[in-house]
Order: sequence, then structure tokens, then C-alpha cells
Amino acid sequence: MPNPDPTPHPAVAPLPAAGRAPAVMAAEAAVAWLERHQIGLYLAAIAAGGVIGVVVSGTAHLETAINPVLGLLLYATFLGVPFASIGAALRDGRFLLAVLVVNFVLMPAVAFALSRVVAGEPALLFGVLLVLLTPCIDYVIVFSGLAGGASHKLLAAAPLLMVAQVLLLPVYLLLFIGREGVAVVDVGPFAEAFLVLIVIPLAAAAGTQALAARHPIGQRLQTGVLGAMVPLMMATLFVVVASQAAAVSSQADQLVLLLPLYAAFLVIATALGWAAGRAFALDVPSRRALVFSGATRNSLVVLPLALALPPALSLAPVTVVTQTLIELIGMVVLVRLIPLLIPEPEDVRETI
Repeated sequence: MPNPDPTPHPAVAPLPAAGRAPAVMAAEAAVAWLERHQIGLYLAAIAAGGVIGVVVSGTAHLETAINPVLGLLLYATFLGVPFASIGAALRDGRFLLAVLVVNFVLMPAVAFALSRVVAGEPALLFGVLLVLLTPCIDYVIVFSGLAGGASHKLLAAAPLLMVAQVLLLPVYLLLFIGREGVAVVDVGPFAEAFLVLIVIPLAAAAGTQALAARHPIGQRLQTGVLGAMVPLMMATLFVVVASQAAAVSSQADQLVLLLPLYAAFLVIATALGWAAGRAFALDVPSRRALVFSGATRNSLVVLPLALALPPALSLAPVTVVTQTLIELIGMVVLVRLIPLLIPEPEDVRETI
């Protein structure tokens, strides 16, 4: 997996070939192989999760493993981002404004327009709006880094995005659904997700970076964790898909309408993110990060909200899960597509 920040960390700089043991060289070769084939491996993990989730009974219990494995993945992601770059990202007001405009002006308009497709089905309508109105704060950082996006800026924006969606989600639900939409919004799942998926992994990564700067044990830990990025992403994709595949397949006949709806959201969000990046005159890594921020949604955080809904809205959780599955496939595609849509200046010159 490419480092989310292009500046190599001094603690993980490779040793000269003559000073490395065969085992170290073999490990580096294995990591390089994983990185070269990561997209195919991610698709394989999604496919395996889908098959096992449908065929093997009891895989829904894997849902309890989503947050732990995602937390580990984010710990590894944060570990590859020098913390000095996060401070600089907080001072990039233009990027932060672009992220807010895309996620809380443009995406709600898109969500409302697309939700008209299921306006006659209250459970589907609630699930669609719940997930499409909330921007992602977790694995968007990983996928953005894979595509050469400014992941450190998304990390810096995560607290702002979390607070904004907690405040604005009830407002949008009130406008789009009515009072019954506001009544079920609970801050608890948002606060828990922020603690487990952002605060704890971020603190652990900061501690590991500090240890790596002072002790060889920290350097080895950092190198090992960064080398495990691809397997951690595969594990996350497998667990998420396997835990939810049976629920989706059991309601497939009622969820058919959602497939083109969620696919359309990805296409429209990508186009609007691309246009907004140009309108705000952002640099290439920031534009790529902005596209991912608009296209990814906070499904893993809002799923507990959907699960707590009354029986009349029992389809809402499966609606949220369906978006997760479509989005994961879409993210794997966007990792390859976004660098082509938003190339580095030298890439443009090479193609002329």
C-alpha cells in the first residue's frame, strides 16, 4: 500500500542491501508483492466474504469484529502519516471549506434527489437518507491514501466532519422525512465510533512514532505494522462483507432498487468532487482526497442507529449494509480511476 504521505519516515527507511538479513529481504519482497497485487487481493477478499457470508451460517456474528479490525487498519494508516503534516492540514482553510461544501451542501442535495426513487417505502427511504447524509471518517483515509490523496488532510478534517454530521443529520431528516426522522437520532454511536476508530488508533500511532524515534523496538514495530497494511485491508473487507452478506441476500428482492441508486450516488459524487476540487483550486492530492470524502459514507457508524429503529423500519439496517457493499466495490475501482481523472502534472505532460 502506498504511504498516505509521500515523505518517507526516517524510522522505516530501508537498510543498505549488504546490511540486511535474508529474512528481512524476504519480508520486504513479500510486502512489495502484496502492494503490486493489492487491488486484485481486495476484490478477492470482497468475493470470499460474500460467498462465505451467504453459504456459512452464523457469519453475522462477525459484525462484532468490524470495529476492532477497522481500528487496527486505521492505526496502521495513521502510523504512516507524519503528525507534523496533520497540524499543517488544520491550517488549510480552503480544503476544509471544500470538504464542508461537498459533504453538507452538494451531497445532501444528491441524497434527496436519489431518495425520491424509494420515497414510497418508509424503511428504505430512512435507510438511504441515514447513510447518504453522513460522510465517512474512517476507511476513507485508507482509500484516499491508496489513490495518492492527501489522507493527512482528511484525518485532520475528521473531527469537523463528525461534529457537523451529528448537528446537521437531524436537520436534514426533519426537512426530508419529518419529525419521526429526528426522533431516532442518537449521538451515542457517533461518539463511540469516534473514540474507537479515530482517537484510540491515533493516540496509539502517535505513541508508536515517538517510540520509533528513540528505540529500535519502536522502529521494528512501525515497520511491521506498515508492512501489514494490505492484509489488514483484506481482513477488514472480508469481515464487513461476510458479516452482512446473508442479511442482504435474504432481502434481495426488496433491495434491487438500491443497487443502481447507490451506484449513481458514487458516480455523481465523484463528478461533483472532481468539479469542486477544480473550483476551489486545490492541489492534486487534495482534489483526490476531496473526491473520496464526497463519495464515501459513514455506514459503519450509522448502522447501530439503523439497528435500533422500531420494527416498522426493520429494512433500514439492510439498506445501510447494501450501501456498504456497493461502496466497497466502488472504492476499489476509484483507487485506480481517480489518479487517471486527477493526474499529477507530470502525468499530464507524458500523455500529450
